[in-house]
Amino acid sequence: MITFKLNGKKVQAEAGQTILQVARQYNVHIPTLCYHRALTPAGACRLCTVEVFDGRRSRLVTSCNYPAWRDMEVRTDTERVIKGRRMIVELLLARCPGVKVLQDLAKEYGVETPRFQLETDDCILCGLCTRMCEERMGVSAISLIGRGAHLQVDTPFHLHSDVCRACGACASVCPTGHIKLEDIVGRKPKRIPSEFNRGMGPRKPINIPFPQATPNVPQIDPKTCVHLNTGACKVCQEVCGPGAIDFDQKDKIIEIDAGAVILATGYEVFDARLKPEYGYGRYPNVITSIEYERILSAGGPFKGHIQRPSDAKEPTKMAWIQCVGSRDASIGCDYCSYVCCMYATKQAMISKEHHRELEPTIFYIDMRAPGKGFERYYERARTTGGVRYVRSMISRVLEDSKTHDLNLTYVDESGEIQTETFDMVILSVGLRPDPAFLQLAEKLRIRLNEFGFCESRPLDTVSTSVPGIFACGVAQSPKGIPSSVLQGSSAAGAATSLLAEARGTLVKEKTYPQERDITMEEPRIGVFLCDCGINIAGTIDVGKVTEYVKTLPHVVFAQEYLFTCSTDTQEEMKAMVEKYRLNRVVVASCSPRTHEPLFQDTIREAGLNKYLFEMANVRDQDSWVHTFYPERATAKAKDLTRMAVARAAALEPLYEFPFDVVQKGLVIGGGLAGLTAALTLAEQGFETYLVERSSELGGNARTLYYTEDGARPAEYVEELIRKVQDHPRITVYTQAEVKDYTGHLGAFKSTISVGGNTEQIEYGAVIVATGGIEYEPTEYLCAQNDHVITQKELERRIVLEPERFKDVGSIVIIQCVGCMDEEHPYCSRVCCTAAAKNSLKLKDMNPDINIFVLYRDMRTFGFKELSYKKARERGVRFLRYFLRQKPEVDEVDGALQVRVFDQNLRSDVMIEPDLLVLSAAIRPHPGSKQVANIFKLPLDQDGFFAEAHLKLRPVDFANAGIFLCGLAHMPKFADESIAQAKAAASRACTVLSQKQMFVGGAVAKVDSTKCAACLTCVRTCPYHVPRLNEEEGVVTIDAAACQGCGNCATACPRGAIEVGHSTDDQFIAKIGALY
Repeated sequence: MITFKLNGKKVQAEAGQTILQVARQYNVHIPTLCYHRALTPAGACRLCTVEVFDGRRSRLVTSCNYPAWRDMEVRTDTERVIKGRRMIVELLLARCPGVKVLQDLAKEYGVETPRFQLETDDCILCGLCTRMCEERMGVSAISLIGRGAHLQVDTPFHLHSDVCRACGACASVCPTGHIKLEDIVGRKPKRIPSEFNRGMGPRKPINIPFPQATPNVPQIDPKTCVHLNTGACKVCQEVCGPGAIDFDQKDKIIEIDAGAVILATGYEVFDARLKPEYGYGRYPNVITSIEYERILSAGGPFKGHIQRPSDAKEPTKMAWIQCVGSRDASIGCDYCSYVCCMYATKQAMISKEHHRELEPTIFYIDMRAPGKGFERYYERARTTGGVRYVRSMISRVLEDSKTHDLNLTYVDESGEIQTETFDMVILSVGLRPDPAFLQLAEKLRIRLNEFGFCESRPLDTVSTSVPGIFACGVAQSPKGIPSSVLQGSSAAGAATSLLAEARGTLVKEKTYPQERDITMEEPRIGVFLCDCGINIAGTIDVGKVTEYVKTLPHVVFAQEYLFTCSTDTQEEMKAMVEKYRLNRVVVASCSPRTHEPLFQDTIREAGLNKYLFEMANVRDQDSWVHTFYPERATAKAKDLTRMAVARAAALEPLYEFPFDVVQKGLVIGGGLAGLTAALTLAEQGFETYLVERSSELGGNARTLYYTEDGARPAEYVEELIRKVQDHPRITVYTQAEVKDYTGHLGAFKSTISVGGNTEQIEYGAVIVATGGIEYEPTEYLCAQNDHVITQKELERRIVLEPERFKDVGSIVIIQCVGCMDEEHPYCSRVCCTAAAKNSLKLKDMNPDINIFVLYRDMRTFGFKELSYKKARERGVRFLRYFLRQKPEVDEVDGALQVRVFDQNLRSDVMIEPDLLVLSAAIRPHPGSKQVANIFKLPLDQDGFFAEAHLKLRPVDFANAGIFLCGLAHMPKFADESIAQAKAAASRACTVLSQKQMFVGGAVAKVDSTKCAACLTCVRTCPYHVPRLNEEEGVVTIDAAACQGCGNCATACPRGAIEVGHSTDDQFIAKIGALY
């Protein structure tokens, strides 16, 4: 090693290293415009000049090509050096006054106006481009030609080069932007299209497939890599510090021993070019919904700015065309893709938030919003969100060749032909199986259905035709995020049931480095700010906030990231903790409810106590609520982050302690979901208590006689009951209720009332499956006329009393009875399919029977669309009615009369049916409120239990250790209840499978010297944790049971209670930072 002085400090260099290389190694800045690590240094720009002292004299040298030698002394900032650089910058600025990099250097070195005659060039003759082409690409397609003042970069003889590969290496290293590739090759080069941005924008041969890819590392595209195709280049290998580039890597075949396989292969979207009438691929402003999703993204091709692909103008009128590649027998896609209606609504709403003057229109056949909260969102978009919905099929799209505007002709709901012009058209494309999945299925020998999705057993959606192989997500059927997440857990539960005996045999316990003692250190805070795609950066100027945060007290590091939750950012977070000796970390991003555990674990891996972490929720509390006011939102983001930093400075390490987990489960509810959950827990090896308040098990499934795909739920549940009752690990309580509960995650206690007696049980996790009930209609003469029945009763009669339909001439079925109205604005999900399947059964029994289905929207999603299609083909007539024009039912001389407005005839239609069937809504079970009160669980606006997160945690409660499934959650089909029950059991097993867990940390503590035993905290605590210690006359709080909510601390009149991680000092600092 060579030792010398750099700016007065001793440094070391390897033999052959230049001064510039060593300076960069020691973070000493030396400006340069002609240096590149992969090229031979040329010293052309002279900006990297430094002063070298040898003891007797000094001289100016170019640091990029001057080698280091022993005992030399180098100064990078002497007056002589600065004066020389200032002259170089002045000369370069005179030559290229419009180049930004030179303008910035001029500002840095105090050059205002050059004293020399100004030119209009933008090439500084650094030679980077020519050296790159010659040294690395090996072709010399460009070179420096001419002499003196006529020296320039050009192709030989000013002709377009035949040897140029159009690789763009010359342009990539040009510091001024002078090189234009099209000038060299004589044409506009074709960019490599970005697959992630759906071809709207380029990518490089080396790229990360998408921002949150796992592993989050770059990949080299062998089809476009210059080295892999020609043997030249290797620039990446030269500049990669860790030396991670290995061009000799080959694909490996890895053998894995597995006891079960889960297929979660996803989907591809329908190729809209197969519907040429819409002009996709020919008209630039006709794009697909997934392409528009990328346009909306802050990380997308236009950075979240909505613009037309043809001319980059902001659109003022946009149209969405639904069911492109769905519900279309002509292209073999008879099924409904489920997600399209809601993602179109979401995109239209977000577009309105971007541009309030925008006019979005959605052309649809049936609006299908059967998910939880979907109907409310749709109604909000329709009534107050400014989204126009037009029920009409668009047959074709025509483009104005001059303006690239798009003309749509359609028949509106009044029967009139309309033509409208739109700036952009979005095709809501459906979902199809990934083509690679078809090959995989063949290798695994699993059966697929006629559309290429996994064929599952009736009522067991995660099963396949091969035992031990399970499928979830869109590989099984089209579905949205909540159903995919739920089904993923369900498949995991099914797989781990098979592997229960092997549980833990391959587990390696995660270890953390020894925790750093920071008690004697001054706060050193690192702040990581997140763009979160469009969610934050679409409104807030995160760059401005970052620069502001750098000025705050105790902040020694601040940086903006696209996604702070991504794997690469987590690794960088750990590196920054070590590099800057951070002892507290702040993340300004989204909600701590979902992401705080991730970041806490990350700083633990960096050697910090996890409680030395704070989040500023600039998404939920700022960007989402101030979408139309970006400047104010940016100012608020500064406030929120400043407050978080102030609180972080007052944070202290806290510690948790272990306890033994009670490896038993409790399931409340003995219906289809509860029985499935109990059996799944038992099959995984855990003792389970099943509590049912009625005298028999089975619930609603006992009266579900058949499904649209031929399953027999009533028979299935009878077999399920037998398995549960015979299982040695399951204890069943009927005519029983849970009366109370105490404890905490992993260690609960409850009293069960059984036939007048009580029994105490202990368990580690609880699954709530209290079920639902059928609404008992009071409208449409129900309960007043024997010929008015519910859909459930119709199904019972079809199976048990089929002779009653021999003489029935006509039946009217009215949909949405008791739901999808102002009082109950939710969809009961199952009714449309029930109407279709029962209509088909009736047609099988009596082909001449007339059946009229009066509906709002037919929501037969997924493969259930086939039943709806078949019913239409069999002659079942479907008449749509509006909420404001509900059907009218009267009884005249003992006969029923149903009057409904026919939208096709534009007049009222009178039907005199022999039987009127009401598709009654599913309502929450009345017992849900009691369970909610006992376990302190939230209910949503409709009385169903509210999960922790609608999309990402559909079977969890916010209360740790308590899970949810079945109709208690929302209306759903029998197979969906079974899948969710398995998912809930799988989630519960994440608790029960642990022998020990940790509690404490952010919990309440009582200062006994201040406590007056007033019992305010006892009355306030929603979890009933504080207890009066009568011997000492003070209240005590069990740290293991405390949830850290802080209600007791805020209510205590003497301030005797303080919650760890939420102390008075921390909040005073936080509030003080605001004012």
